[in-house]
Amino acid sequence: MTEASENQRACGQETGLALSPEARAALERVLASATRVVATCHVNPDGDAIGSLTAVVSLMKRLGKTAVGVVPNAYPDNLKSVPGSDALVVCTGRREQVTRLVEEADLLFCMDYNSCDRAGELLAELISASKAPKVMLDHHLQPETGFCDIVVSEPSFCSTCEVLLRLMNTLGLSASLTAEEAESIYIGMMTDTGAFSYASSRPEVFQCVIQLLRTGIDKDRIYSNIYQTCTEGKLRLMGYMLYVKMELVRESHAAILTLTNEEYRRFPVKNGDTEGLVNLPLQISGVRLSIFLRQDTENPSKIRVSTRSLGDFPCNQMAEEFFRGGGHKNAAGGSLLCTMDEAVLTARKALRKYQSLLNNPL
Repeated sequence: MTEASENQRACGQETGLALSPEARAALERVLASATRVVATCHVNPDGDAIGSLTAVVSLMKRLGKTAVGVVPNAYPDNLKSVPGSDALVVCTGRREQVTRLVEEADLLFCMDYNSCDRAGELLAELISASKAPKVMLDHHLQPETGFCDIVVSEPSFCSTCEVLLRLMNTLGLSASLTAEEAESIYIGMMTDTGAFSYASSRPEVFQCVIQLLRTGIDKDRIYSNIYQTCTEGKLRLMGYMLYVKMELVRESHAAILTLTNEEYRRFPVKNGDTEGLVNLPLQISGVRLSIFLRQDTENPSKIRVSTRSLGDFPCNQMAEEFFRGGGHKNAAGGSLLCTMDEAVLTARKALRKYQSLLNNPL
């Protein structure tokens, strides 16, 4: 069996995506008619956002379209290793260019976000005004109704990159999957599962990984580029957060991390250097929930909330109830309009409410 046919065999029903006949026909119709495609992602892009964005842009170019990816703001340095990321257009300081790109597009992809406001102020305004067909590919709960013409949302999937790959398989678009596309998709799947340490127990996840590895990608190099590359500022900030700012709430098997803008500015950090800090307390034996409260750099009256958990603890349920947010069972977030002290009080209130669940054995 040739390498090409082996890869095609891997694109079977196991790694396909269940689509209604109407949804499939609608997707095929907009893909066939589009000539100028703009793909967008959410503000403060993570690995899944950048991975799915670069992969869908590459796919569109393979289909003969003019395609460009637009991101609302800067993203972490380690994600600049994602293939195709050097061609992404960052909205910051480029309002005129971004406006022209979106206004001229005849197809818009909304990657890895479920509501228009998550794309940032400029993109949300432009997307809402656009008459072009809009396709949402996402894996977050409760997609906003009326936002996109076609919604492919699979909350049970580990990442939007898994959604994209399985959609490509279903539509017969992955037989010519390039190594660059495979690397982008792998990065999204890897980062949204903490290197496959959570939200990745379904066999289909690893069937997708096998399919990606068959293109020849080097997963060890990819891991090193993403997880073993950081700035000096991030490393020093990490030490400060663990030694000074981490509070263990032992009766709740939880940890609370806080970071104000004044503290953030003490370190030579770059945008995205706080990514992953919320995961660190989960390495402590007995800790099963981590809450990270960070003052927003652009709006100091807003506190951004990230939560991570182990086992069956429902981060998303807590985030929805206490932090005006949501997400996945083991990884969720939200925001509060208050002071840091008030945010800590809210976090403590949430811990008290969920203490019985946190005391359950893993």
